[in-house]
Amino acid sequence: MHLAAFVTAGPGRPGGWRYPDSVPGWLGAEYYQNIARTLEDGRFDLAFFADILSVPDRFGSSTDSQLRNGALGSLRLDPLHVLTSMGAVTKHLGLAATVSTTYAQPFTVARSFATLDHLTAGRAAWNVVTSFQESEARNFNRDEQFPREKRYERADEFLEVAGKLWDSWEDDALVLDAQAPLFAEPSKVHAIDHKGEWFTVQGPLNVPRPPQGYPVVIQAGASAKGKDFAARWSDVIFCSHASLESAQDFYREIKERAAAHGRDPRQVKILPSIAPVVGPTTEVARQTADLLFDLVPPLGGLSTLAYHLDVDLSTFPLDERLPDVEVPGVEGHYREVREITEREGLTLRELGKQYGGRVEGGFVGTGADVADGLEQWFTEGACDGFMVQAPYQPGGFEDFTRQVVPELQKRGLFRTEYEGATLRENLGLHRSEAGEWSNRAPKQPSAAK
Repeated sequence: MHLAAFVTAGPGRPGGWRYPDSVPGWLGAEYYQNIARTLEDGRFDLAFFADILSVPDRFGSSTDSQLRNGALGSLRLDPLHVLTSMGAVTKHLGLAATVSTTYAQPFTVARSFATLDHLTAGRAAWNVVTSFQESEARNFNRDEQFPREKRYERADEFLEVAGKLWDSWEDDALVLDAQAPLFAEPSKVHAIDHKGEWFTVQGPLNVPRPPQGYPVVIQAGASAKGKDFAARWSDVIFCSHASLESAQDFYREIKERAAAHGRDPRQVKILPSIAPVVGPTTEVARQTADLLFDLVPPLGGLSTLAYHLDVDLSTFPLDERLPDVEVPGVEGHYREVREITEREGLTLRELGKQYGGRVEGGFVGTGADVADGLEQWFTEGACDGFMVQAPYQPGGFEDFTRQVVPELQKRGLFRTEYEGATLRENLGLHRSEAGEWSNRAPKQPSAAK
């Protein structure tokens, strides 16, 4: 199986930062470098950073619940800078940053990830998102966000352009012949002359083709459009599920969608999110999980859910169930919380606490207990591995690495040493050939917008 770590460049969970063993070093490079060393010692494939481009204000049209409770977007450092510091102290760990196609430009993003891929000898990954919050739009010179369909149309063209830019240098274009002199072979560096609906980009990129061909692409689409986008473009798909059965259904669907796009389904790795709580005994782990849950303020969890759903949950009674609502935001999260609400009969207040402090998949116990659960999901067709969230940082990653990883290794389910030199190699993905992405891109209008 493959293991990725969901690391937060900020406080993360609204209860986790309050836990006595949590270390609040979010503004210092050493904090993230220590996490990187821990993950590499545990032979993790990659460290993954989500990102937000605003302090969310969807709950009650105010940032108060986010800031007061240290919730999802109360503090987020720029993940690309954080990853650079982590790359400097590691040799194998993959490094994934979230960058939105909605408020960025292809040239800048292609250049940034090509640079990171070179500086880390082929360990860069890009988590592609399409921003959906009005608060984010207002930080980027817009009064309102793009409609959902337009966001995905822009994202398709964005990735097409990024691929063309990475391909604008042939693999052997950089010669470095001091005697000739010939620094780079001009005939092997090409303008792309892209003119589409959203972008007009001349090229070439001013960074040679990345060591991996293209950085690894991560995506987390859960709507019908999002799943199709992920199956078309992604190497790794990050998801979350409230049950083994829903995870199995998602796994089958994505693999089928990838095949329908002419891709090898084995080249798409699906990693559901888990937030395990590990202890020396099952009882100690349960006590820790209970304490972490007690520390979650309901409004902190609800403000995070309001952000994900893009619905102002403050307008509904806290002591009644979440009603059926139309969700402009992340449909997958809505289906998940509806499943939890119906199964456990939660009020909105209880749902906020559950959402802010949930343990996805119920992975609580000793290293062996947690390994049992992971083995079941992996062997029963629910995933290719896991995206591991720490219930508190950095100790949650240390517990998992020291107690769960050895159990997985003992069972032959996880590597004892890194197999390859690049992230693609460690994930079992082929190196991208020039032009590969252009074949995935849907047909775009030729006239510039």
